[in-house]
Amino acid sequence: MQSNFDLQKHIESGVEKIVADTIKATLKDPKESAFMAKFAAASRKASKRRMALEDEGLHVPAFLIASITSSCNLHCAGCYSRCTGGTKDTEPTEQLSADEWLRIFREADDLGVSFIMLAGGEPMLRRKVVEEAGKMSNIIFPVFTNGTYMDEEYFKLFDRCRNLIPVFSIEGGKMATDVRRGAGVYDRIMQNIDRFSDRSLIFGASITVTKDNLEEVTAPEFIDKLAAKGCKLMIYIEYVPVDESTEHLAPEDEERARLAERIDSYRTANDSLLLLSFPGDELAMGGCMAAGREFFHINSNGGAEPCPFSPYSDTNIKETSLREAIKSNLFTKLREEGLISGEHKGGCVLYEKRSKVAAMLQSH
Repeated sequence: MQSNFDLQKHIESGVEKIVADTIKATLKDPKESAFMAKFAAASRKASKRRMALEDEGLHVPAFLIASITSSCNLHCAGCYSRCTGGTKDTEPTEQLSADEWLRIFREADDLGVSFIMLAGGEPMLRRKVVEEAGKMSNIIFPVFTNGTYMDEEYFKLFDRCRNLIPVFSIEGGKMATDVRRGAGVYDRIMQNIDRFSDRSLIFGASITVTKDNLEEVTAPEFIDKLAAKGCKLMIYIEYVPVDESTEHLAPEDEERARLAERIDSYRTANDSLLLLSFPGDELAMGGCMAAGREFFHINSNGGAEPCPFSPYSDTNIKETSLREAIKSNLFTKLREEGLISGEHKGGCVLYEKRSKVAAMLQSH
């Protein structure tokens, strides 16, 4: 595993590489090239803004995760969000409005946040919120989608707003994906990926890594196939067990070491694809990045949480500003008392220590 790994610099250099690649293809897609060049400048400006706020005593993370809905059209096996109640089949009643999300996006822009990851549920079910995100050209919005809720209007939106980048959830090939996500899902994802490729629109992929699919999803053939279609970002997320019956799927030390080795090897061999790994990259940065260290999570009802795998909150964005939410007492205590550092198993240290987080919140 790499030492002294700086995720922020790795992502920034990855964006710069994508910019360089798209500039070479200007005649093919000048719109993409122009946007990427503009965003690279905006990203540098945002970094300076965060540094200035740091000098004032406010640490602003470069990343934000926004779960913009609790609704989803799929029932994936082992879905953590459904297990914790973050995703439901009932009609949402208290979720943030599109205007409230736009206010958050604008405050994030003012604070120097460069990346806001739109999640859910299935974020594509909230078209208006995704459209509002498209207006914020200084911020890149990876949209984590199951890839099934796509229509012509969305293709037009992604073409018009290049700061919106769909990140398709895929488990490997057809069998692995359909077993977890449902029959026919893999074919629908690949059809939509091909439509993005035909339009020269970039996209990403999010892979939940288990003991069962690790070999398949880290094979060069799998990665190269997606890269050839225009994939520029691949995020590997270690499976977090929702109960004891699925703990055997969570990668252990041997699998984590193999995953890190293969990602490092591919990064060295091919720098045109931005590869991220969680918690692998976090461990190389000295510990968990949640609770405002490098990111935090806002759920669909406005609760500011350490991360999606730690659904505890003492602050709601409906009642305060994003600046104040960043200074959450819970976030501060988690960082200062060391709960986000140290060795752990599975994909999230806060999930492993969830009873301690709950007790900390209750005492506060």
